[in-house]
Formats: sequence, structure tokens, C-alpha cells
Amino acid sequence: MKNTTAWEKYGKKELKELEALNSEYKAFLDGGKTERECVDQVVEMAEKAGYEELGGVLASGRKIKAGDKLYAVCMGKTIAMFNIGSEPLECGMNILGAHIDSPRLDVKGNPLYESNGQAYLDTHYYGGIKKYLWVTQPMAIHGVVCKKDGTTVKLAIGEDPKDPVFVFTDLLIHLSHAQMDKKASDVVSGEALDLLVGNRPLAKADLGEDEKEAVKANVLRLIKDKYGFDEEDFYSAELEIVPAGKARDCGFDSSMILAYGHDDRVCAFTSLKAMLDVEAGKRTTCCLLVDKEEIGSVGATGMSGHFFENAVAELVANMEGESALKTRKALANSMMLSSDVDAAYDPLYAEAYEAKNSAYMSCGLALMKFTGSRGKGGSNDANAEYIAKVRKIFDDADVSYQFSELGKVDVGGGGTIAYIMAKFGMEVIDSGVPLFNMHAPYEVASKADVYEAYKGYKAFIK
Repeated sequence: MKNTTAWEKYGKKELKELEALNSEYKAFLDGGKTERECVDQVVEMAEKAGYEELGGVLASGRKIKAGDKLYAVCMGKTIAMFNIGSEPLECGMNILGAHIDSPRLDVKGNPLYESNGQAYLDTHYYGGIKKYLWVTQPMAIHGVVCKKDGTTVKLAIGEDPKDPVFVFTDLLIHLSHAQMDKKASDVVSGEALDLLVGNRPLAKADLGEDEKEAVKANVLRLIKDKYGFDEEDFYSAELEIVPAGKARDCGFDSSMILAYGHDDRVCAFTSLKAMLDVEAGKRTTCCLLVDKEEIGSVGATGMSGHFFENAVAELVANMEGESALKTRKALANSMMLSSDVDAAYDPLYAEAYEAKNSAYMSCGLALMKFTGSRGKGGSNDANAEYIAKVRKIFDDADVSYQFSELGKVDVGGGGTIAYIMAKFGMEVIDSGVPLFNMHAPYEVASKADVYEAYKGYKAFIK
């Protein structure tokens, strides 16, 4: 079976829609380099489309009915949106689920130090990365600093052209003979990924009697003056080091997007857009955008937490009377696309792929019957009956799609949130946009695949 490029089927109308969607997507990437920033954008877009915060509706005592549009947020980092249908909720939902966290470097709790006239922030990498790819790149600092007085400082330093940027340094080629002989996994160690943040010492006249580290003191003075927090406030901060700069068109033909965070904000954005563009029908629809997938979906804001299950239980209780059984039925009778990216076949590294069962750039939405690794370990394995149903939905909507696996059987693999949702008994299959450079500072997606993902997700929740 041969995959064909989606570009060949587009007329002027489709190309105009494709470019408009991708322009909006690039703006979403630029404004959402952390999961908190993504949720803030989603809430803003949802409220403009008429969605209301679920907690406020429940507190008012109002009865939820068909046609209501609701959202719930967990700790500012996960969001669930519901468009209530006319059928009882226990009949199930059509769910689009994606994650909004991406690989990065997190600032440690006691990070700032001085060494030989330079100031650094100590970091801990988050998710699976090739550490050597993150050195010598311009970096930005995004996140929040929560102070004891209850105030929160939001940071996004390095994105404005007037802002400074930061960098992880590397050993110069002239002195790196021994380094070059190391395994790629050891070329740069995790503890060597300390962010260079300063070099200028505080004037001696301004130094305190006990202060000996003048560069660190100057950085702390700047942080206090510009951003209003002290060194001890790092303990209650969530600061993420991410590549600086905007998403850019890629290629002479501008057919691709080069950006940080395609994994998995490309599926999150297209799922969100599909959700906002579909009106309520018989079946309740849901868009679920979660945190912590890159480190195993753990914690309260990860898919392993009970946030989503609790939100569904609240809806059931309000609409049909509190019932654990009806909540379980609502989940078990649901159908889901676990929307996560796939590896696009890269001919420069063909030895890692099995060509007949790989996803190809610009050939549309990639469906993965199973993920996992080496014998399907840690995988959801979608049922054949459900796959046939999804195929019909996509074919009827003229969606370009393909079937794939993540590399050769013994080479590697990956995981998604699919197996966690499947534990409720619902039908789930992985589907997403193929990428080059997955988990690198800059990943590549085809604009055609972004457009086809949006079309596919919209058809599914209709």
C-alpha cells in the first residue's frame, strides 16, 4: 500500500485554509512554550467561543444541559473541555486527547551559583533528550515564581528582541579530542547542563561585607530589580529552559514549520481547533490536554491522576444524579483519539525505520495501532473493529491518513496516554502528526499534516 502526499489534492481554497490554520498554529507555539502558557491560551480561546468554567457553573447550582460548553483546569497545567450533547453522558463521549508538556530543562530548587567569574543556573533535564543538542543554542527562561506573600511572578525572558538570551556552553573543538571519543549519551552529562546567566560583577561599593561572589550578587540584584523576587523564591518556582525565538517556515517552499514544542502541541492545537469548530450533537465531545506525558504521565496533572475522571463524575452528578456506575459507563462507552506525534521516515537515517510501516511527511495523519517498544511493551493495542470505524470516518471526510509504527521492532519505540485511557474500557487509538527531529530543540512538521490532523480530528468528534 502506497502513501500519497496530501499536497496533490489541494485547490486554492484548501491551500488558503491550510496557510491560515498554520499561521494560527505558529502563534500558538510562540505563546505557549510551557504547559501553563498553553492552558492560558486555551482558556482564552475557549471563553471567546462561549465555554464556561465548570467549577463556577456547579457552584451556581445551575443544571447543565445539552449545548452547554464547559472547561475545567487542573493546577494551571491540564485542561478538559466538554461540549454537551443531547444523549445521556453514560452513552459515552468522543474524546480528543493530547499532551502539552515538551522536553526541556527545568531549573533546580537551589540553582544559582558562581564559578570563576561566571554565574550559572543548575538544571535538571525533563523528558528524553539528546543532551548534546541543547548546548550552544539561544535559550529562554519561562515559568512562574510563587512568593510567600501569595503573589506570583510570570517570566518569559528571551523572547522579546530586547531581552537577553541564555546558553549552555560546550567544549571547543580544539580541545575536544577526548570528548569526541565518548558515546553520544556521554558527550554532555546532565550535571554539565548549567545555564550561563551572567558575567559582570556587582560594583565593590555595592557588595555587602559578607558577599564574596560579585557576579552572583549582581544577577540577584538584577532579578530583584527587574522581576521582584529573591534567591529563596527559587524554591517555590517552576522555571523551564526552552529554545528562544519564534516558530518559522521551513524550506524554499515554506511547506514546513521549524519550531520548539511540536511534540505534542501540534496535536493539542489541532484538537483544540477541531473542538472549537464543532457544534454540539447527540454525543458529548471532549478535548483533553494534559501535562507530564514526557515523564510517564505521573502526578496530579498527568493522565495517571484522577482529574479527568473526577470532572466526568461532576458532570454525571449534575446532569443525571450522582452515580459511580454511570461515570464508569460514560468512560467505558467513549471513543478516543490519543493525539500524539509520530516519527516521520527520514531517508538520511533509513536504518532505524521499517519503510513499509512508517509515517511519511505530508502524507497525512499517522495512525498507530500500538506504540510501546520491543514486543509492544507499555502499549495500548487498538481493536480492529474500532480501527475500521475510524477509517470510515476519515475516508468519508476526505482526510489523508496513514498507518505506521515507531521505527523497527528492535530499535526502540515510545509511549502515549492511550494505555491509561484504555483502562476505563474505552476504544482508543493513537493518531498524530509525523515529525523530523522529535525531542530536539527544533522539530519539523509539514503544514499539510497539520491541516489533515485538524480535518481528521474535526471529523472524529462530529
